[in-house]
Amino acid sequence: MTPLKLYLLRAVYDWAVAGGFTPHLIVAAGLPGVQVPSAAVQDGKIVLNVSPRAVQGFEMTDDGVRFSARFGGTPHVVVCPLSAVRAVYARENGQGVAFPDSEETPPTVTPPAPPAPAPRKGPVLKRIK
Repeated sequence: MTPLKLYLLRAVYDWAVAGGFTPHLIVAAGLPGVQVPSAAVQDGKIVLNVSPRAVQGFEMTDDGVRFSARFGGTPHVVVCPLSAVRAVYARENGQGVAFPDSEETPPTVTPPAPPAPAPRKGPVLKRIK
């Protein structure tokens, strides 16, 4: 099943691009699987301009976000698992969606077992030969 977070990321990204805004991602750079230029990381996070004019090969999949971009004139492949994305927003007005730092899966609710059938009251018929 596709995570809700991916749908929200796509929605805000598409809204920003369609509105002529510049979409940005905030990513927790120290998490496993994150590949970003370490020189651009501040306080363990990195802000990435993911506008179509700033990146190449932009992909948003169930695994995360992947693209190529230049940092200080040097090309880099950027990989951000969904669990590392902390926010997506439009630079011009700051509107977007922020996600919690801890990605906990909600507890699974098990429905209660149906009650056992009540014992029959009254006469019981038996077949006699």
